[in-house]
Amino acid sequence: MTISAEPTTEVVTSAVVPPSSPVKTPWSQRSGWLSQHLGTAIVGAVLGYVFGHWLGNYVASGYTYIANSGQNSIADALALIFMTFGWLLGIGALNYPLAKIVGRSAPEEVIAKGWTKYVRYSTDHKVVGMQYIVGVLLFLFTGGLLAMAIRTELLNPTTHVFSADTYIKIVSEHGTIMMMMATSIIVGPLGNYLVPLMIGARRMAFPRIEAFSFWVFIAGYMVIFSALPYGGFPTGWTGYAPLQTQAGPGMVSYLLGFAVIGLGMMAAGFNIAVTIINYRAPGMTWSRVPIFVWSLLATAALLTLATPVLFAGGLFGLLDKTAQTAFYVTEHGGSSFLWENLFWFFGHPEVYIMALPGFGIVGELIPVFCRKPLFAYKVAAAGMIGVALLSFFVWQHHLFQSGINPDMRPLFMLTTELISIPTGFIFLVGMGTLYRAKIRFEVPMLFCMAVFFNFLIGGITGVFLSDVPVNVTVHGGFFVLSHFHYTIMGGLLFAFMGGLYYWLPKMTGRMMNKKLGLVHFWTMLVFFNLTFFPMFIIGLLGQPRRVFTYAKNLQGLNDFSSVSAFLLGASFLVFLVNFMWSMYINPVMAPANPWDSLGLEWQTATPVPSYNFERIPVIMTDPYHYGEVGAPALADFGDGPPAPLGSSSTTGSDPA
Repeated sequence: MTISAEPTTEVVTSAVVPPSSPVKTPWSQRSGWLSQHLGTAIVGAVLGYVFGHWLGNYVASGYTYIANSGQNSIADALALIFMTFGWLLGIGALNYPLAKIVGRSAPEEVIAKGWTKYVRYSTDHKVVGMQYIVGVLLFLFTGGLLAMAIRTELLNPTTHVFSADTYIKIVSEHGTIMMMMATSIIVGPLGNYLVPLMIGARRMAFPRIEAFSFWVFIAGYMVIFSALPYGGFPTGWTGYAPLQTQAGPGMVSYLLGFAVIGLGMMAAGFNIAVTIINYRAPGMTWSRVPIFVWSLLATAALLTLATPVLFAGGLFGLLDKTAQTAFYVTEHGGSSFLWENLFWFFGHPEVYIMALPGFGIVGELIPVFCRKPLFAYKVAAAGMIGVALLSFFVWQHHLFQSGINPDMRPLFMLTTELISIPTGFIFLVGMGTLYRAKIRFEVPMLFCMAVFFNFLIGGITGVFLSDVPVNVTVHGGFFVLSHFHYTIMGGLLFAFMGGLYYWLPKMTGRMMNKKLGLVHFWTMLVFFNLTFFPMFIIGLLGQPRRVFTYAKNLQGLNDFSSVSAFLLGASFLVFLVNFMWSMYINPVMAPANPWDSLGLEWQTATPVPSYNFERIPVIMTDPYHYGEVGAPALADFGDGPPAPLGSSSTTGSDPA
């Protein structure tokens, strides 16, 4: 059943306004320039930065050690904190909590039409999902430009484009931006947009928290990127002490940026988990939940439980930089090992925060294009939960070289190898679904196939790295770097692109151009492998990462990798051209269900109306009965009156 028209609502006014009294225009109906939007957010951020810097200088004016050091980290930190606060205040993200604090009613949300709704604070999960798409692509292209700068420097071992100090700061900024983007690249855009649709809900559990998480995400990007004008930071994306405490003011941006984005990640994870647990449509038991939703539930658990550790670690580092504490300062009784353990206790679950949603996309798409039920559905769901659980027990395999008690190495080698078991379950579910299938090689399916290929290489090399002797040998080299990119970029980013090609017709009502999509896919796949596979060899031959000079006999391999990286970057421009061409220049209207999917998200109108479903569906079965004769209908939409607008599937509580 498809719904094509939005139910009308009638506004009833009980109060009578005397003719002599001026009629006050409701906030939600005021002109755009009088309301809060991206422009007011920018103004708020600038004013907040100026005020915070002034306040920091005032606070620090009485401290002699600050004047002698020539660095006022207090002013830098307060400037960025108030910049974030001003940004959130300007966009309207703080209207509701501040109004409740003073005992007043919060202003109504501005009802914007057209493109302007995407530059405002919106509680519509579909708008937030589209905002996230733009946000993560901004992260991706910024980090990609920094990657091009890195590969340009590595074209020659002796002729340098950048100084050693500038090079390590570019590497650090690239890694940090990409890692923070990757944590939200699927959860933000596709998770927020699709979860309510896939579970038969009208909205997310906490719409204001959902919108808050996006605008905090963008604020974190600005904070992290501010490290460059501050002089950067020389620690790599891991921020290890004692380099952390010795670094300049750019380190404040790093620590605070992690904290700000971490706040948004915790909010997003909590919101998604509550939505999936409490807002499923009637009849959607746990054995009928789509596999993509299972992956997001496991990811949400990691976001909610692991991110607070990173938040606390960043706070400790910020206090070391500003308040002269000594959490990580060894000479004053602190420990650099404390940061390493706090960081990686988050950092390894973070790997699966990035990988699990990619697995979910692949598991959701391959039954559609194979026209077969998902093989061993329950095994895939169990594998995702197992990966999430075990990811908390492997963090110290990053510390085999640190000097921490070597007696702990066998334990963490064992747990690291154990996590390959549930990961292998997920991989084998995909292989079982592909077995003897009549595959339709559409662009989304090609990206899913590439995920299997790339992640297989990343997984095999990961097993080697879990072994202590091999890890000790290749630690800190290009072998590890290549493994990491195969696992994350080869898995997550390819899955994200496949998900975009698959769900953008639902989101926008426009079909992506297939020919340009094929060019994008093949250039991205070929040049990704030509960029990173040679790095395995470079690493085994002894080239360390984060160093801008290397042995002359490795120049040929580095040049080959650099040229391939430039062409890989060009493949993303093909995607950008395809997007602009398909959406604006030569748009082709998308059919209601272009892929013949059985998923619940395809059972409503395209583009999706504001209320998602006119009637809350009753789920009758799981969504993977492809190719089965006489398969039952997925859902019953009923013949009764529409559910009240704004209601959820299971609760009538107000948005928080």
